[in-house]
Amino acid sequence: MTMDTKQIIENLEDAGCDTALTEQFEALWTKGDQKGQMRLLTGYRRLLLDEIHAGQKKLDCLDYLICRMKAQQANGG
Repeated sequence: MTMDTKQIIENLEDAGCDTALTEQFEALWTKGDQKGQMRLLTGYRRLLLDEIHAGQKKLDCLDYLICRMKAQQANGG
């Protein structure tokens, strides 16, 4: 099963890729450089995963603070 260019562009946009990344991907597609495409996509995936991890750290900090505040309230403070 092959994807047409329109489907690929839509998928990249749905994944949050900006115009520059999409254009880079298209240029690599035109050259037939699948290894380059994979490097580009895995690099972007790594960036997204780093953002998730940073968000998780922020959530963990808030959860800790909420837990401490609840404990303080339970102890009458």
